Amino acid sequence: WESFLPSQVLVQPVQLICLYAPAYHLILEGILILWIIRLLFSKTYKLQERSDLTPKEKEELIEEWQPEPLVPPVPKDHPALNYNVVSGPPTHIITVNGKECINFASFNFLGLLDNEKVKVTMIAFLIRKQVNYLRFLHFFSQIDVHLELEERLAKFMRTEEAIIYSYGFATIASAIPAYSKRGDIVFVDEAACFAIQKGLQASRSNIKLFKHNDMADLERLLKEQETEDQKNPRKARVTRRFIVVEGLYMNTGDVCPLPELIKLKYKYKVRIFLEESLSFGVLGEHGRGITEHFGINIDDIDLISANMENSLASIGGFCCGRSFIIDHQRLSGQGYCFSASLPPLLAAAAIEALNIMEDNPDIFQTLRAKCERIHELLQGISGLKVVGESFSPALHLQLEESCGSRENDVKLLKRVVDYCMNSGIALTQARYLEKEEKCLPPPSIRVVVTVEQTEQELDKAASLLKEAAQSVLN
Repeated sequence: WESFLPSQVLVQPVQLICLYAPAYHLILEGILILWIIRLLFSKTYKLQERSDLTPKEKEELIEEWQPEPLVPPVPKDHPALNYNVVSGPPTHIITVNGKECINFASFNFLGLLDNEKVKVTMIAFLIRKQVNYLRFLHFFSQIDVHLELEERLAKFMRTEEAIIYSYGFATIASAIPAYSKRGDIVFVDEAACFAIQKGLQASRSNIKLFKHNDMADLERLLKEQETEDQKNPRKARVTRRFIVVEGLYMNTGDVCPLPELIKLKYKYKVRIFLEESLSFGVLGEHGRGITEHFGINIDDIDLISANMENSLASIGGFCCGRSFIIDHQRLSGQGYCFSASLPPLLAAAAIEALNIMEDNPDIFQTLRAKCERIHELLQGISGLKVVGESFSPALHLQLEESCGSRENDVKLLKRVVDYCMNSGIALTQARYLEKEEKCLPPPSIRVVVTVEQTEQELDKAASLLKEAAQSVLN
């Protein structure tokens, strides 16, 4: 029984620890034991008691206190406080501040917002469904018309599968972080639109910007990354690499050099994400976008994204590609999982818009001809330069020479826009969140071309812009 005395039960383990434990381990444990003893026997500290203020002193402090403003002071001439009021739908002819104008501001490229066939289809859909949308297929609130739209988009783009989002901006902003995660590398054009920038921010990936449409600069970055990968092959095997570009750039109107990008993709083993919000329904013989424009196999692109707000007279957006790529978004795309589907009525409108595009392929040649016409007419305006491809439906007019500050440039261009507005041509300045943009584009006037505009209206717009530039800039 002596072997089981309490003293021996406690002493033997301690002896074993002292014999076999490393010295640093014993020192650390000794310090911790001393620290615990100090905490147990140390005195508690009491805050010094403060005498209460008298009612008079409280009133004086309250009167002296000045709360900080919730927002910084805004000057009276700030654009947010001096906005134009548009009455009615943004169709070919719009009413701005009570004045009828020809619309050169809205992205209604194919003129389907006021199309009678689309309207009739929407009314028939409402009558047929009797506004009963309770037969939801799952918690994303999709019904049969959404699945039909996804099938039609996949068939139109000649891909295996498509997925639709209820908000156009959220489409590419959700698609990028669904695939690119922390530690991955994304090579992106510095002129990328704001939706792409938000998607990159959400992905928390390593972002490497290359000069706008500069393939030599992109290849330089790819070579540098290849050299880094050789130093750490183990890390390189689990690091994904992406190139993110736009078909037609929103901020510049330029087309991306897709054939050269495809060569770099296979040479350096990267994936390509293509944002086609401006080129879908515009470029190509049948409006399928930049892949059809260049005659490139769509399977060479890993993911295509576009919104349905520019050419399909609807809202929302879609992504298309191979089935295993698209299926991944159904549980990983934030804008898909954490939002309801787009209204079924507008899904039916998008399907009818696709029907019109398939039945009238000449509409794309008509749009291209008008784009080229306005591009030619706007050349040679004193003080302004045209930025963008001749076949882009959204052109930019920038100042040839800056006034010295961005604020003064914006005010000067606004005077040109107001001059045209007073004469019946509705234009708009390109707006940016200046503090949020990675590479802030210079101020510009955006000119949007649609198939509804006649040659006479195009001539009038170009003539007015020349007249406004002569009056304001000179």
